[in-house]
Amino acid sequence: MKHRKYWILVGILGAFAIIIHIFSSNSLRVEQYYSTWMYPYIAVFLRGLLGWLPFSLGDILYGMFGLWLLFRLVKSIRLLVKKQRLPSAMIRGMQRVLVLMLLIYIIFNVLWGINYNRKGIASQLGLSMNEYSLEEVKLLNNILLQKVNESSAVLLQNPPKVKSSGEIFRSSMDAYGALNQQYSFINYHPASIKTSLWGWLGNYVGFMGYYNPFTGEGQVNTTIPKFLQPYTNCHEIAHQLGYAKENEANFVGYLAAAASKDPSFHYSVYLDLFLYANRNLYQTDSASAKTFTKQLQPSVKQDLKDWWRFNNRHKNPVEPVIRWIYGKYLESNQQPSGVLSYDEVTGFLIAYYKKFGRL
Repeated sequence: MKHRKYWILVGILGAFAIIIHIFSSNSLRVEQYYSTWMYPYIAVFLRGLLGWLPFSLGDILYGMFGLWLLFRLVKSIRLLVKKQRLPSAMIRGMQRVLVLMLLIYIIFNVLWGINYNRKGIASQLGLSMNEYSLEEVKLLNNILLQKVNESSAVLLQNPPKVKSSGEIFRSSMDAYGALNQQYSFINYHPASIKTSLWGWLGNYVGFMGYYNPFTGEGQVNTTIPKFLQPYTNCHEIAHQLGYAKENEANFVGYLAAAASKDPSFHYSVYLDLFLYANRNLYQTDSASAKTFTKQLQPSVKQDLKDWWRFNNRHKNPVEPVIRWIYGKYLESNQQPSGVLSYDEVTGFLIAYYKKFGRL
């Protein structure tokens, strides 16, 4: 009887999961009824509910869930070794796993994940996302090279005070406030961006920030070099606003950082975008890509060396595995390029430049 109740629950949850999948199959429907109608209320509610906390509740929940999984794994192994009530325990365990997976799938998608299937920022700005040529990638590299060098020169001429993570958070909110004046549909209120409690772990598994769809909190790894943090903040806020795909979050993050009055935000975003565009160019014309890299200002090259040393200090055999798993997660959520989806911001930048004539 107990097993039967579990199977009924699995059936009900499975039906909900199928409904979500069918609803998500139409990007126009998702954009109109979820991303720009239902989701903003969900996001505002979650940020209003938990944004005032000075710590990340989501990080604590992740930690507790990890410990619970470890406990269940150890218990299952003990039962397997002792062979106690093995058939019954296996059936019950399978049912619980199915229920848990279906619940996570449903909650994840209802609270945020359906955004992976939206039409997104390209549709909102009327960008033509066509294939781009090698010459256009070269042009983009040249534009971003000049932007990086110019913003670096501004910082060298008027060195700003070193900001705390909290000050960078506030400047990120100001950047989105400035962007909201240009595009009313990008409204980041109430604001809630926090320091990750697992930043030290992120250095070893390769994340600079992440969004928690279950609590609506955006977390930033504040142990990474300071010059990376402004754009990372803007990227995670873009996720909070419902831009789920990494290339879209990169592009919306660019729009916000470029709208900021803070030159450190300009340097942070243009450096990162140059690296994305340069990697894109390297795949088809490595000689040209190297030529552009050589033209970076000495101060920029020094920052890149510092970043390389930082990553090298945390290099370990686990990171490639985590990166592979994350890549598979992205592929399963409308991003067939996996972790290379971040680089695809190049297409957005070219389309934006072709329409507006500026970056």
